Parts: sequence; C-alpha cells; structure tokens
Amino acid sequence: MPVEPDPVQLEVLNPATEERVALVPAATRDDVDTAVARAAAAQRGWAAAAPADRARLLRRFASVVDDHIEELARLEVREAGHTVGNARWEAGNVRDLLDFAAGGVERLSGRQIPVPGGLDVTFLEPLGVIGVIAPWNFPMPIAAWGLAPALAAGNAVLLKPAETTPLTALRLAELALEAGIPEHLFQVLPGTGPVAGDALVEHPGVAKIVFTGSTRVGKQIMAKCSARVKRVTLELGGKSPNIVFADADLDAAAAAAPMSFLDNTGQDCCARTRILVQREVHDRFLELLAPGIEGVRVGDPGDEKTQMGPLISAAQRERVRSYVTDGLTTIRGTAPEGPGFWYPPTVVTGVAPTAPVATEEVFGPVAVVLPFEDEEEAVRLANATEYGLSGSIWTRDVGRAIRVSRAVAAGNLSVNSHSSVRYWTPFGGYKQSGLGRELGPDALAAFTETKNVFISTEA
Repeated sequence: MPVEPDPVQLEVLNPATEERVALVPAATRDDVDTAVARAAAAQRGWAAAAPADRARLLRRFASVVDDHIEELARLEVREAGHTVGNARWEAGNVRDLLDFAAGGVERLSGRQIPVPGGLDVTFLEPLGVIGVIAPWNFPMPIAAWGLAPALAAGNAVLLKPAETTPLTALRLAELALEAGIPEHLFQVLPGTGPVAGDALVEHPGVAKIVFTGSTRVGKQIMAKCSARVKRVTLELGGKSPNIVFADADLDAAAAAAPMSFLDNTGQDCCARTRILVQREVHDRFLELLAPGIEGVRVGDPGDEKTQMGPLISAAQRERVRSYVTDGLTTIRGTAPEGPGFWYPPTVVTGVAPTAPVATEEVFGPVAVVLPFEDEEEAVRLANATEYGLSGSIWTRDVGRAIRVSRAVAAGNLSVNSHSSVRYWTPFGGYKQSGLGRELGPDALAAFTETKNVFISTEA
C-alpha cells in the first residue's frame, strides 16, 4: 500500500466567511518520533516531582488560561465557527478541567489490602506518554478531557488536533509554558490523521491513545492499538434520543428541544437528533416546536445574539444535505446566503424509524420526530441504532423516569433536561459510541497502571 506523502502545511479556513485564517506546518512522522523522545524525557522528571508541585503548576496553568479566555474564544470563533458564547464556555471549561484535575493529584492513592502473611499495597503509576487525538467539533474542551487528567496523573501528553482546528491547541501549549509546565511535557502536533495520527497510534513509545471522532476511524485506531496491546479510550458517534411522554411538561420539552440538537450547529455526538414523541401529543408537540425552530438566529458567530453558526466545512455541509432529500416533510429555519458553510435548522417528520436520517449520525442541524405508542415502544426505538452515547427523557412520572433510564442503552442520560457532559461526572458510551470513560472522579486513574506489592512479614 503506498505511503501517503507528508503534507507541508494545513490551511485553516473561517467557516463563516471561507477566508483563510492561517497556514500551519504539518507534523511529519519524524516530528512525531522527536516529540515522543522529548516527551518521555520530560515525563520522567514530572512523575518524580512532588504531587503538591504538580498540582500547583496545573492550577497555575488554569489561571493563565483564565487570563486568556476572551483571546481563546475569539480564536475558536475564527477557526471553528462557534458562537462566541459557546467559545467562551469552551475556554472556561479548559480552565475548570485543569483545576479539577489538579485537585486529584494529591488524592491519587493506592490501597492496602488485607492478606495473610504480610502487607499488600498497590501503587497507581503513570503510563508514560499519552497521545490525545482531538476532534474539530469541540477542539478545546475535548483536548483538555485527555490533557488535564493525564498530566495530573504524572504523564506527558502529545496532542494532535484536527486538521481544520489546530490554532487553539497551539495557543494552549504556549500558555502551558507561560504557566511553568516543563518544556516538552505538553506538545501539540498539528497534522493529518494518516500521517501524524497514525504515527502516534503506532509509536511504541506512546502508552495510550485517547481518541474522539467518528466510529469508523475509532475502529481503525482500536485495531492498530490492539496489535500493540496499547491502551485506548474511544469517544465516538451518537444518535441520541429525546423521549417525550404524554405526561411531560410539553411546553418545556418543546422549548428545550431546538438547542438540544442545534447547539454547535448539530456537530455534537450528544445531539438529541431523534425526537420520540408519544402519539397522543405528537401533533401538539410539533405545533409547539415549529416556532422554536423557525426562530433560531443563525449568522455571524462573533455576534453576541447569534444562536447557531456555520458548519465546519463545505464537505460537512454536503454530507448534511445528502440526508434531507427532496420530498421529505420538514420544519425549517433560515440561514445566511453567500460565503460560509451555512445550513438551516431542520426537523424532518413523517419518515420511517429505519430511514437513514433517523438512524445514521448526520452531524449537522437536522433532527427527526418519530411517534411512539407506549413506554415499551419508546425504549425499543431509543435503542434501535448502533449508538448509545446520550439521551433525554421527559416525564412527570418518577417511576417511569427511572425505568426508562435503566432500559435505554446509553452512557449519559438526563431527565427533564438535555445535560450530558459535566467534568465532575463520568462520560462515555455504550455499543459503538465508544470504549472507556472520561471525566469524573476516576479520570486520573484511567491514565495509570496499578502495581501490586506484597511484603512478607514472616520470619
């Protein structure tokens, strides 16, 4: 199989204007080799540092990020097309993740296990060099999901951002050095998947890969890691249900539904793109939903009043268009004409539950509404995809909320809200939505190896 040539530069475009924002040198395989060697050397010193010192530096890193929230947000607006409000939240989330991880450094402890004839203790030791491959849909926070706990646990991190969104990652690396994080401990390697990404995945000096992206690519990475028995965490696709029962507060459910799948222009693996509505309230729900969809403000992501920006690229826009074929019944909002990768908010009705738009991840501002008869059918429809990442349940019946939460095969569910991701709580998917868990109280432990030591007390 021919080897893909190393690209020289990555072109970063503003999704709202299609104008070039930057040209970024792309990492080669040799660059990855060099980075791994430097990271391994830096990691040994970092792991040997006192836990309090590591925690202090991570808190300083968080503080420096906090000082640059607006700069990072505006950079995210330009390279990713995110609304400025979302971008500020994302930069703040990086700060919060670093603070949260810093609090775990001095609490990352092993155990003493009662055994006969001696003392048995466990140690949680860092893995070494961690490769984090981040996506373009949430470049800053998802990079920090791996970066923060991995550093806190005593590892070095090599971050490969997505080809289209490397700028905030590069700036975070500069801020890390400004905060006093040791040189080479956190490095950014912009590049393509087949070059820099594969080099990270295949490198014997990289102990673990953390990947967020498509299920297709995740399977390829998992196969390559398995050949080397390399640890891997995968956060992959989703086709999340939003289940609305007849006893729900319909006004609240309908008001919340639009941004549950339009946030970040639908480029969110947790987007509630399958709205399942009990048949007896189906028509009324659509009446309540339509004004919310039609009224979403789509436009300049730098405008404080904008609710939805552009898609990331022309290719992504064409992918989204391919799912909304002629003849489908839709509720549509509006989107700007002219330059930019725009697509209007869209709800599809009257399709079969097996239609591609109802089962495949569109990754754009498109949702389907499907009716169901009873609780049993709601659960069956909710579970009728290969994914199992997140979902919502709207009901006033507490017993039903618990039953359906237990029955839906998804890693992150929310009742009477659309919350999916909090850095305090674990996040990850069932089925082909991923492998492993990120965030939450156990995040640091996922970047460690457990060592068991028995000490005999027998004479």
